[in-house]
Amino acid sequence: MESHFFATISRMKYIERWALMRSSRPENLSEHSLEVAMIAHALCVIGNVRYNRTLDADKAALIGLYHDASEIITGDMPTPVKYFNADIRSAYKEVEHVANDRLLSQLPEDLRPVYEGIFHKQKTEEELLLRRMVKAADKLSALIKCIEEERSGNQEFRTAKESTERALAEMAEELPEVMDFLRDFLPSYGKTLDELT
Repeated sequence: MESHFFATISRMKYIERWALMRSSRPENLSEHSLEVAMIAHALCVIGNVRYNRTLDADKAALIGLYHDASEIITGDMPTPVKYFNADIRSAYKEVEHVANDRLLSQLPEDLRPVYEGIFHKQKTEEELLLRRMVKAADKLSALIKCIEEERSGNQEFRTAKESTERALAEMAEELPEVMDFLRDFLPSYGKTLDELT
């Protein structure tokens, strides 16, 4: 049977992020997902090495790769709309769940259980921590975008940067890995290639 799953997933490159913001450089969902995957992996590695955790960094990277795949169907819902109130947030979560199920239904049945574990949360303590790491990576990716826009002279992202920094400070209270990433890696973003090499 023909499966449309990966052809559909490949359409992430057509989903533009930050739809309500004027960007100096557009960002698509594929770029964002790759960055989130890499950062989520790094956060887990930091946790394992520095904080004696036993996190599956590879699984965190996979979850990061697919964390916004539902937006292929739903589009990118702007944050101010998505989080406007509890009812909208809950309804959007349900829409995301339905969209993920629709994507999963495009897989052959024998492969579907493997991907269900990536697309849908499991209730174990480790799984919930992995998902929190991916959420933190998502916020770090947003902060990086805000910094890049600000450094290119675009003030459109100023308030998004401030709210993202506040959210990351709250996350860092439970996840010291976030503060480590901010301290060790964030200062390099925005530097020129010559400065990086």
